[in-house]
Amino acid sequence: QVQLVESGGGLVQPGGSLRLSCAASGFTFSRYAMGWFRQAPGKERELVAAISVTGANTNYSDSVKGRFTISRDNAKNTVYLQMNSLKPEDTAVYLCKADPSFFAIVAGANGRGYWGQGTQVTVSS
Repeated sequence: QVQLVESGGGLVQPGGSLRLSCAASGFTFSRYAMGWFRQAPGKERELVAAISVTGANTNYSDSVKGRFTISRDNAKNTVYLQMNSLKPEDTAVYLCKADPSFFAIVAGANGRGYWGQGTQVTVSS
């Protein structure tokens, strides 16, 4: 029973912060790279950030670089996304993904890995 369960979403004012969590179970978390994606209504799903199996390597989209930080705690089977200086354009459903390949996550490869169902982030005054 593979599960990825996101939490921490909600309503926040522009300039505010939010921390998302993705709790994994049913697979060997420490052998999977992880990614955070987001999808807004009418828009394509896009990669926000990715982290390698050990956390040694990270990748961020240009739109969030310097504002968001991805991290993981393999002992807790959890990946996090710290979001600071939030903007209205950050509003989206945020989903986490597990894939054995960090490269595959960054490259946008599909047909592999596991997805969570997402958590809503709304940035509005």
